[in-house]
Amino acid sequence: MTEETEYDVVVLGAGPVGENVADRARAAGLSTAVVESELVGGECSYWACMPSKALLRPVLARAEARRVPGLRQAVGGPLDAPAVLAHRNEFTSNWKDDGQVAWLEGVGATVVRGHGRLDGDKRVVVTGPDGERRVLTARHAVAVSVGTRAELPDLPGLAGANPWTSREATSSQHVPGRLVVVGGGVVGVEMATAWRALGSEVTLLVRGGGVLPKMEPFAGELVVEALTEAGATVRTGASVAAVERDGGTGPVTVVLADGERIEADEVLFATGRAPRTDDIGLESVGLEPGSWLTVDDSCLVRGSDWLYAVGDVNRRALLTHQGKYQARIAGAAIAARAADASVPVSEPWGPYAATADHGAVPQVVFTDPEIGAVGLTLAEAERAGHRVRAVDYEIGSVSGAALYGDGYHGRARMIVDLDREILRGVTFAGPGVGELLHSATVAVVGEVPISRLWHAVPSYPTISEVWLRLLETYRG
Repeated sequence: MTEETEYDVVVLGAGPVGENVADRARAAGLSTAVVESELVGGECSYWACMPSKALLRPVLARAEARRVPGLRQAVGGPLDAPAVLAHRNEFTSNWKDDGQVAWLEGVGATVVRGHGRLDGDKRVVVTGPDGERRVLTARHAVAVSVGTRAELPDLPGLAGANPWTSREATSSQHVPGRLVVVGGGVVGVEMATAWRALGSEVTLLVRGGGVLPKMEPFAGELVVEALTEAGATVRTGASVAAVERDGGTGPVTVVLADGERIEADEVLFATGRAPRTDDIGLESVGLEPGSWLTVDDSCLVRGSDWLYAVGDVNRRALLTHQGKYQARIAGAAIAARAADASVPVSEPWGPYAATADHGAVPQVVFTDPEIGAVGLTLAEAERAGHRVRAVDYEIGSVSGAALYGDGYHGRARMIVDLDREILRGVTFAGPGVGELLHSATVAVVGEVPISRLWHAVPSYPTISEVWLRLLETYRG
C-alpha cells in the first residue's frame, strides 16, 4: 500500500537552495518535506564549491607566501598532495551527509530519501531506495530545487572513455600525472590551477579565443598568463573532435579537429551545465522534461500558482549564493501567500522579488590571480544601451598591494553609467581580491552615486585603496 502524507510545502532537492527554502518555510510555521535522491547538502557541499575551494586554498596560500620576503624560502617546495586531498575530504565530511540531515531535521523539516517526481498539481511521488513508493501532497507549494548536472558534448568515443566531470575533478583521491582540461570557463580554469599545483601536467584546451569569456577580457588574460607561468599548457582555438580510451581505463587520447593527438591519464570536460529536470515529472504539469524552468522574481514558475523553481534550475544565475538568495525570497513568498490568499501570484511585490539577479550578480573565480566581478562588463553594458565609461587602474600601484606581496600585478575596472553617475559593474583581478568584491556588490546593488563613494574612505594601507584611485582616475 502506498503511503500518502500531506505537508504545506514539498521541496524537491536538498542542496543549499532546497535547504534554505525549507528553512524559510519552517520559520513561517509551515510543515515541510524535503526530497533528496543523493546526499543532503547537494552538489555544492560534496562536488563543487566546498571541495574545489578546499583544493584551491593551499594553492593560493602558497602562491601568496612566495611573494612575501622572508617567507618565500620556507614554502619553496611542492604541496603535500595527500594532505591537501585529506583536507578536501574533511570539508566534504567524507561524502557523508549526517550533519546536513541533522540540520534540516533540527529546523523541523522532514527528510524523505528517494527519487521524487511530480504527479500532477501539488503532488509528488517518491520512490525510495528500497523501491517503496510514497506520495507527498502539498497544501500550498512545491519547490523544485534539483540543480544541474555536467553536460557532456556528443563526441565519438567520449561515452566509453570515463571522462572526468566537475564531480570527479573535485573528488579524485589521486593526482593524475597528465590531465587534459576541456573548457575555459570557471570550472576549467579553477581545476587547471588546482591540479597543476598538485603536480599534474595540465593542458587546457579552449575552443574559443580565451578563457573566462563572460568576464572582462583582461581577467582571462591574467589567468592564462599565471597558468602558463605555473607550467600549464593553454591552447586556444582548440576544438576536440574525438576521445579514445580502450575499455575506459588506462591512458586517454584527445583528438583535436586538426588531427593532433594529446595523450593524458585523465580528461576533464568542463563544457557546461544542464538542468536535472529530465526525470522529475514535468510532463504531468504541462512542462517539458529536461527544460530550464522560467520563473518570475519570486521564483514562481510562469503560468502556475503553486510550483516554484529555485536556484540553478531556473538559469537566472548558476551560483550557490544566488540560489540561496532566491531561496530566501521564494520561502518568504510561499509563506506570505499561504497566510494571505490576496498576495498576488502574477507578479511579486515588496520583499518577495529577487531583483539582485538582474545585473548585479557577484562571482569570485579562485584562481591565481583571483577574479572578482559583479554587475555588467563593459561589453554587456554597451549592449544593454547604457552610456558608460570603463575606468581602469593597476592594483599593484596601490600601497596596500605592494605590501601584500612583491611584484603584485592586477587590475581593477569600474563601469560608470555616465547619465546616472552610478556603477553598472566592477571587476578586480589580482591576489586576494575576492574579499574586495562585497564592497563593489554593495555599490552596484545600492546604486551608490559616485558623489557618495568619494566619502567611503578606504583604510590605508590596504588593497581597498584602489577604490580611491579608480575615483580619482574617473574625475581626472
